[in-house]
Amino acid sequence: MRIIILGAGRVGESVAESLALEQNDITIIDADADHVHALEERLELRGVVGNGTHPSVMRQAGAADADMFIACSPLDETNLVACKVAQAVFGIPTTVARLRSSELSEPGPLLEKEGFAVDRVICPEESVTRYIHQLIEHPEALQVLTFSQGRAHLVAVRVSDRSDLASATIGAFAARHPEVEMRIVAVYRGDDELPIDPRTTVRAGDEVFVIVDHANLRHTLRVIAGQERPVRRVMIAGGGRVGLRLARSLIGQCRVKIIDRDRKRCEYLATELPAEVLALHGDVADEELLLDENVGDMDLFLALTNDDEDNIMSTMLAKRLGARRVLALINRRAYADMMQGSAIDIAVSPAHAVIGELLAHVRRGAVAAVHSLRRGTAEALEGVAHGDARSSKLVGRRVEQVRMPPGARLGAIVRGEGEACEVLMPHHDTVIETGDHVIIFMAHKRMLRDVEKLFQVSATFL
Repeated sequence: MRIIILGAGRVGESVAESLALEQNDITIIDADADHVHALEERLELRGVVGNGTHPSVMRQAGAADADMFIACSPLDETNLVACKVAQAVFGIPTTVARLRSSELSEPGPLLEKEGFAVDRVICPEESVTRYIHQLIEHPEALQVLTFSQGRAHLVAVRVSDRSDLASATIGAFAARHPEVEMRIVAVYRGDDELPIDPRTTVRAGDEVFVIVDHANLRHTLRVIAGQERPVRRVMIAGGGRVGLRLARSLIGQCRVKIIDRDRKRCEYLATELPAEVLALHGDVADEELLLDENVGDMDLFLALTNDDEDNIMSTMLAKRLGARRVLALINRRAYADMMQGSAIDIAVSPAHAVIGELLAHVRRGAVAAVHSLRRGTAEALEGVAHGDARSSKLVGRRVEQVRMPPGARLGAIVRGEGEACEVLMPHHDTVIETGDHVIIFMAHKRMLRDVEKLFQVSATFL
């Protein structure tokens, strides 16, 4: 797919890196020549220096033949105008804009074809807030991903020594909990993936990926994590866009303290938040301040500043001082890969949080949802099975007859709509029907093209 990306900032760079790894034809536009040339040297993409709202620059970037335009510049107004130029002048089929303002991002005439012609809006701050909310609602999980409009979930859990799964084989664990329909699709011990076999023994500290329906989500998390303790006390380091958005969303749900080193920002936070949210002026990595504010009593400490080093240091300090769980917002991918699962429980990248929202537009075939996992190395895909036994590689076939690429695993089938909808954990003799939503886990992205082909309909398949 030919994709043009406007903006070589942290979000644009991460999006370009992820999409370039999948052999897409990527061109990135930015006014900073040094940054563009550095990206050309590091990634397999083409760079164009200039103003992305100018038709001449867009033409130079290959807009006449592009399949998708993604506007990730820092300014909402620039992204809107660029999308309009992409659609009106060059007829690019799909346009995506990063918009921070809620007033500009609301669906309506402003974004429709007659307006700025934006097909999809992405907001990293909003994506990160949703991500954190899932972790607050399900504190045992490292990651909670949603499929089929919330009917099915893929969750990542670190096994504790109190878990029923610790020191048990996958088969014995399943036999011990027949009341829960779930499917373990991956187990990682450090960077090593273990075979998904009934005889595989899981240890405390292993990271387990499980697909489960919504009704069984909490029980599944409890038996795998070995504990259930709700999040009631939260401390947020950093009162920027993400910190303020999150603090607002937690009003009435948790007791919240928010810290920022900028006095004027603290005064603004105090006017924007109710009195029960305590806004504090100070350094987020100040040990004395964290002790005075009882960081050791916090169920969750969140470092959400714009500085990766501050976020890493403050979360490590908060963990040492007794915070039950810590999360750091880390923009640099190398830092996030290094810190995940160390002294920091969870490392979140704003750019990585929006990758899945874009991937569903890039995927071939009838793809309904995509989630990037394990810092982008693995992926979970939800596709819709269409056609019949003559035209489809899925429809009318038993699960055991489907030729899955090595390392790809069929996790669940969501069948039906509305009240009649059910989530099936498929067995070897389960027959896939047309219209089924099929969720597949891929340990490596190199399997992607073969998995996409499963959902493509051909009149001459047989």
